[in-house]
Order: sequence, then C-alpha cells, then structure tokens
Amino acid sequence: MVVWSWLFTVSIYISPVFPMLLVPMDEAQTDHLKAYGLIYSVLKSGSKAYWLLNYRCGAFALEDSKDVELKAKINGITVEPVSSTQWAAILETIENNNMEKVTLEKAPKIAVYTPTSTLPWDDAVTLALTYADIPYGKVYDKEVLTGKLSDYDWLHLHHEDFTGQYSKFYLSFHDAPWYQRQKMDLEKLAKELGFSKVSQCKKAVALAIRKYVENGGFLFAMCCATNTLEDALAALGTDIVDDVYDGDGVDPDYRKKLNFANCMAFENFTVQTDPFAQYFDNIDMNYVNTPMRLPALDFDLFDFSAKIDPVPTMLVQDHQKTIKGFYGLLTSFNRRVIKKSVIILGDAPGTNFVNYIHGTVGKGQFAYLGGHDPEDYQHAVGNKPTELQFHKNSPGYRLILNNVLFPAAEKKEKKT
Repeated sequence: MVVWSWLFTVSIYISPVFPMLLVPMDEAQTDHLKAYGLIYSVLKSGSKAYWLLNYRCGAFALEDSKDVELKAKINGITVEPVSSTQWAAILETIENNNMEKVTLEKAPKIAVYTPTSTLPWDDAVTLALTYADIPYGKVYDKEVLTGKLSDYDWLHLHHEDFTGQYSKFYLSFHDAPWYQRQKMDLEKLAKELGFSKVSQCKKAVALAIRKYVENGGFLFAMCCATNTLEDALAALGTDIVDDVYDGDGVDPDYRKKLNFANCMAFENFTVQTDPFAQYFDNIDMNYVNTPMRLPALDFDLFDFSAKIDPVPTMLVQDHQKTIKGFYGLLTSFNRRVIKKSVIILGDAPGTNFVNYIHGTVGKGQFAYLGGHDPEDYQHAVGNKPTELQFHKNSPGYRLILNNVLFPAAEKKEKKT
C-alpha cells in the first residue's frame, strides 16, 4: 500500500553549490513581505531555495547570484552573502537545534477565488500577492464548477459567503447599489450554471473546493470564507437560508440534517438561520456586527518541532510570536467546535479564541486564518485598501505569505 505524506528533504551533509545568499527574516530584514516575492521569483526561474525553519525567524537561503542580489537591492530586500564556512556553521546550528532545512523546489500556481464585480472591501491576500509581486490567476463559481481548480496548486478564499446569504448584510445594506448589484450578478450566474438559487450554486462550489483539497490541493481561507464554507458543507442535504435571500423558507428539520462529517475543520456547531441576525454560526467567537460583539484579541503563535512537524512549523514562521488581533466577519474560531484532527497554530492563551488552524483532508491540506486585514483592526465596508508599503514588516501578513510558499516544499512518496 502507498500512503501519501509530506516529507521534506534535509540536506545537512550534502551542501549546495557555494557561495550562498541568506535572506534573513528576523528584525534585520528591511522588507519581510517582498522577501517572499524574491523567493517565489527564484523558484519560478527554475532554481531551488531553502527555507531554514526557526533559524533567524524562518530565513531563506539561495545559491549566490548577481541577478538575485540586484533584484533584492532594487526591491529593498536585505540579503547577506554567506561563505562556505559560514554556510557549514549555519547547517550545524540547524542540525543541533529545533530547526530544519526544507527544500523549496517549484513555484506553486496560485488561484484567488474572487468575483468579477467590484465590491466595497479589499482582499488581504491579493494585496499581499500584489505587493510581493507574486502572480496569481482568478477563479469564481464557473471556473470551480468546470474543473479549472485542477490547474492550480494553491487556492485562496477571502470575504465570501458560501451559504448564499450575501454576507448577511441585508439589514444594513440591502438598499445599497453595490448590494443589489451583487445579488443580481450572483442570481444570474447561478441560473447560467443550472441552479435555481444562489445557495444551491454555492453549495456545489463548496463541495468542489473540498474535493480539490481531497485530491491534493492546498487551500488557504480568511474572514467569513472559513466558516461559511463549513456551514455550506454541513448543510449539503438541507436548507438553512431564509426566503429573504432565496425566495423560500428554512428547512424546519435542518438541525437534524446537518452533516458535520462533510466539514473539514469544525463539528457540532450551531447555524444562525435568522435572516436579520448579522452572523452565521457559533464557529465565530466575536459576532462583530451584533450587540454581542467581543474584542479581537491578540493571539500567540505556537511552537512546533521543526524536525518532526515541519508543516505547522512553516506556517508559523514569523519575527513576532504575538500577532495583534483584527476583526473580520469571522474573527476568531470557537475552540469548542474545532475537530480534534485539526492543528491549532495560534490562539489567545487561556481563552476559547483560536485564530489560526491547519488540517489535512485526503491528499491535500488547508489553513484558516480569522480576520479580514492584519493591519486594519476594524476594516469597515467602504474603507480604502491597506497600503502595504507602510506595513512591509507586518507579522500578520507574513502568515499569509507563509501559506503561499508552503506548497513549494519538496515532497516525496512514503511506502509502508
């Protein structure tokens, strides 16, 4: 029997060609975010890179190249030439400590799930990708349902409502032109794809995304894409959407018909079916648009064994261990409803507020990060996008970019 698992090449004793360039990711780095773009460009050119987990806050190493040095200088990225003697000392330090050297071998092909229409909020991941100069393609319901996800290694979801309730903004924005246009566009698209309701279309999309992960894809989601995807998966066999949104009522037996086995990250949660309640479920701890609103707490990243658990270690590489809290339609996950198979990457210590998680489904993996924009505590509808040139050392945005490079890690087949 062949079991697929993620193993990472460690080249402690067989060193690459000298000299090397070190891209530090501690406080010496002048632009943490663009550094990820530099590594991506090296991989895209056909060269390899090395991710030094827990060494200088997740530094990268590259074979020395004048072209790379020039590009780093132009983009304001700190790089340090490393001699063969220095490189040997770095490898020895990694070998003797809770560190690991992971080979990055191929630039992942990236897709962002995003509508074609303009909406009055931005997407933190597309902001990060654009700032770091990392290319990405755009997909939406049509592409997902016609199998186009198989063209990509990595899929990002952000502020999207997979329940078909238009982010539950009816009470506050149903008269707004952008809301009416979004509703009209989604209804038209659903009919073009053969569905009578937007909620049915979104369920099919949610299921296709799960199958993408099962087949080996990488999924990263933020904000309400995290919990509404799970709501939609749990409700595949029932109707949790009121007539305000789709023209018919909620299934009176929906509670009995929710199937949490379909979900990737959560179980035994409750769904809010009141169309005027501006939250989806009790997966979210903060209820940002309601009188029950709780603060967005700072959260700490967990420490992992780099040699035993390289995957979660990669996802938490950062130059700060405490990340400032920031709101989203989904802000923090409820620890009580997280599946036991899911790894918690970051939480508010001593509370049930969990902000960052990772899990495996089939051959693929997913990571969910709560909140909307790591550098905007309360990003309201209509606010201007964050200008990342003023946040180039953002520890919160680094978590996003860790996920972008994660699929580049070398993997191989393990036989048992």
